[in-house]
Amino acid sequence: MDVLKRIALALVIIGAINWGLIGFFQFDLVAAIFGGQAAPLSRVVYALVGISGLFCIGLLFNPVENESTIRGSSIQTNRINYGTEFGEERNFSNEDDPRNKE
Repeated sequence: MDVLKRIALALVIIGAINWGLIGFFQFDLVAAIFGGQAAPLSRVVYALVGISGLFCIGLLFNPVENESTIRGSSIQTNRINYGTEFGEERNFSNEDDPRNKE
């Protein structure tokens, strides 16, 4: 599924670049490469970009995952746990220390 997401994202990026070129320069890159807007191959590219955009709408509503689960490794986040409710508290006073005797 991860490969499908990457392919969809790449096609959406291609579509965004193409729309940017159309908006800024009135130049349709897909039509220029594949032989015009009505060419069958151009229509396939347009259709794939459209389907990828619809697929990415679903990705927009997925919950955000933790960065460590995205990379597939257990990265520590430098969060210190100060809780002691499940362990015994240590006594740091040394009874054998002569300084503690009166």
